[in-house]
Amino acid sequence: MVEILIAALAGYLLGSLSGSLILGKLRGVDIRKMGSGNAGGTNALRSVGWMFALGVVVIDLGKGALAAVLVPLAIIAAWAPDADPIRLGAVAGFSAVIGHVWPLYFRFRGGKGAGTAVGAVAVLAPWCILPLLLVWVMTIVGTGYVGLATVLAGLSLVPTMWLLGPDPLHPALGALAIALAVLLVFTHRGNLDRLRSGTENRFEKARLLKRRRR
Repeated sequence: MVEILIAALAGYLLGSLSGSLILGKLRGVDIRKMGSGNAGGTNALRSVGWMFALGVVVIDLGKGALAAVLVPLAIIAAWAPDADPIRLGAVAGFSAVIGHVWPLYFRFRGGKGAGTAVGAVAVLAPWCILPLLLVWVMTIVGTGYVGLATVLAGLSLVPTMWLLGPDPLHPALGALAIALAVLLVFTHRGNLDRLRSGTENRFEKARLLKRRRR
């Protein structure tokens, strides 16, 4: 049980290293005061530019992957040699996403967690990445809504985890898929509200399937 708590704490602290806020400090900007106010890759792209956004995405993906891999390895090597690495990785990976959304170092105001979640899933359940990417890209191409694309990709993680994963699926991976899907819906609740009211911003440059004018 102690190793689980250590994994959760270590993952959270690592996840609290927000890419957009760290890079923003180096450039003298606070991305939470720009655009949509979100400390994530999409707002970074719209507000600062693609090079800044690329750095943000690399950091956010990387910390999710590192939490899922390095934290279990460190715990097993230094504390609990018989611990389950997948279970520890799932706990640390999910905690990193929590840290990204509510970062300790930045007054608990972070991003929405999608990039960090993808990083964790990429190392723990790599068979999920291509289907998630397809759902995400197809939704953006069809609608132009990045938030909707992220929510649908997150929800698709649950069936993808079971249908394409090993049989039997590790219980920790199943729990991780459900937890991430629920969290992504929660963090994108504002996007969903704006979709219902018709005020959500579109990423028009990525929207290829536009409706024909009558």
